[in-house]
Amino acid sequence: MNAWDSQQYLKFADERTRPSVDLTARVALDAPARAIDLGCGPGNSTAAVARRWPRAAITGLDSSATMLATAKTDHPNFTWVQSDIATWAGANTEKFDLVFSNAALHWVPEHATTLPKIFSAVAPGGALAFQVPHSLASPHQTCMRELPATAKWRARFPTKPAVWLVESVDFYYDLLSQSATRVDLWLTDYIYIFNGPEGIVEWHQGAALLPFLQLLPDEPTRAEFLADYLAAITPHYPRQADGKVLLPFRRLFVIAYR
Repeated sequence: MNAWDSQQYLKFADERTRPSVDLTARVALDAPARAIDLGCGPGNSTAAVARRWPRAAITGLDSSATMLATAKTDHPNFTWVQSDIATWAGANTEKFDLVFSNAALHWVPEHATTLPKIFSAVAPGGALAFQVPHSLASPHQTCMRELPATAKWRARFPTKPAVWLVESVDFYYDLLSQSATRVDLWLTDYIYIFNGPEGIVEWHQGAALLPFLQLLPDEPTRAEFLADYLAAITPHYPRQADGKVLLPFRRLFVIAYR
């Protein structure tokens, strides 16, 4: 598996959807008429927006045709658009009462220029609400980034894999407060529970590991890389008394009102 796969992604549907539910609960909008979910994936976050505001006209946008195929099947009443977020941000002329994004903007480069473009799509009285992983210093991320640079693997990675692009809390406040009437920011540490460290690998195969696997030539090589990644993270995630392992996973939430 080396491409976006809705089945792999939704193996952890509850864990992946919970942050979008938590984010929608904090957005202080009573009845947005139009909403767009940027990086909607298979539509689980878009459905969370629809549950919070059932009368809104909702659009989901994603670059993956396979993810959108699942979204269209599960939620035929929404509007679905295939595009990457940066391209959309540069060309969009529409206004939305809510511009929403759950665990997607960390794949978008140049936040300093792209986020203001995204915020410009928010209608007066509306909001931009997004959530991104904020755990770059955690072992599950550092091991992932360091492995391709090791002597064993560097020759097999002629180009650097795409990694999470996230900035500090201060960065997002300073960037958005220039044009927002109010900015709400918070961090949440989710604790994900797996039967063993293999579960952490399985979790990341649905998203973070994909750019690494896409650069490798075949399934045996990808399996070898995953085995080395498992060996690297295992000492950092000891088993609990019942044999399970805990993965602390920090996420940053931002809501900017226009």
